[in-house]
Amino acid sequence: MSSPSLSYAAVLRAPYARRTFGAALLGRLSYGMVSLSLTLAVAGATGSYATAGAAVALFGLAISVLSPVRARLIDRYGPRRALPPMAAGYALLLAALALVTARHHVPAATVAVLALGAGVFPPPLGPVMRTLWSDLLPDRRLLQRAYSLDTVAEELLFVTGPLLAGLFAALLDPAVGVAVSAGLVLAGTLALVSSPVARSRSGGAVAAEDGPAPHRPDGGSFGGLGRPVALSAGIGMCLGALGLLVVAFAARRHEAAGAAWVEAALSVGSAAGGLAYGSLSWRAAARVRLPLLTTALAVPLAVAGAAPGLYVLSAVACVAGLFVAPALTTAYLLAEESAAPGGRTRAGTWVNTAFNAGSSAGAAAVGQLVGRLPLGWCFAAAAAPALLLALTALARRGGPARS
Repeated sequence: MSSPSLSYAAVLRAPYARRTFGAALLGRLSYGMVSLSLTLAVAGATGSYATAGAAVALFGLAISVLSPVRARLIDRYGPRRALPPMAAGYALLLAALALVTARHHVPAATVAVLALGAGVFPPPLGPVMRTLWSDLLPDRRLLQRAYSLDTVAEELLFVTGPLLAGLFAALLDPAVGVAVSAGLVLAGTLALVSSPVARSRSGGAVAAEDGPAPHRPDGGSFGGLGRPVALSAGIGMCLGALGLLVVAFAARRHEAAGAAWVEAALSVGSAAGGLAYGSLSWRAAARVRLPLLTTALAVPLAVAGAAPGLYVLSAVACVAGLFVAPALTTAYLLAEESAAPGGRTRAGTWVNTAFNAGSSAGAAAVGQLVGRLPLGWCFAAAAAPALLLALTALARRGGPARS
């Protein structure tokens, strides 16, 4: 059990914590809404789901490829100087997309250029907030709780965001969801940089800190930042593949709508596991906990294809979900530990980018397997990369340590 001084309430009682965290969540809600809103808006404006898929793919590709560049700018110049231009550029291009897609018969090239341009600018509010948590909470036990709270809140945003996007599409127009996404990210970013804790991270202070990461005792390819990045990619592959496999599983039982229940069970498990994980104190080092949590996540999913029906599959997904938020929380903590003080935003961004890239790769790879292998084997194949990476990390964990 944790003492009241180390509770989630204590995290939010830290000076400026509620103000800063609330602003970050407001801006990050945009990211929960924008993909579905953009897909529906482009499909409606062009009459082509292929064009919509291409536009969203270009948008996501630009975000992923350039995320380390944006993070480096923030580490070098500080969030107060770097974030507002990014948010303004992103909001402006999203607003242009909203205006264009509010009309019909829009040229596909116009949409593609605007989507690609918008993907250049998204401010990395998640990594920035995790960096600010480490400034707000020097006690690492409280920092673990803050990261858990942050991960669970982000997951809930990615559940709420699509619901809001669907509501705007049903009641008004999908382009409204794109416009609201623009407004949210601009308002959230400006509120975030107005916080005193964000203002304290000036470009000069950050640049002065920039330098090589301190030596870590767990060297090698799975030491330092390599371990959280590699394992986050494995987790992303596992979960990205799961989304497609759940749809295939439900479709083969003529219960396509039931796929939503499995996804919901995974999210509920993740939220519960994340809150429980953050409330406990752990003796094992984060570099040991991360591969163990990854293994605990992947094993249930490896056997999930043997489930006799959607109810059992939902229960298995819920069990696996218990370890999703804890694993990602630990990955971010380990990345923060491994980074030089002036490179913490970049470290968190690499973890985030690895997860997203792994998710896309997992979905693409398992898409080639469905229909060629029994579905049970596809589930096992989806979990295999995460398991192999986790076992490799455990084999190279070195001597005992505490964090």
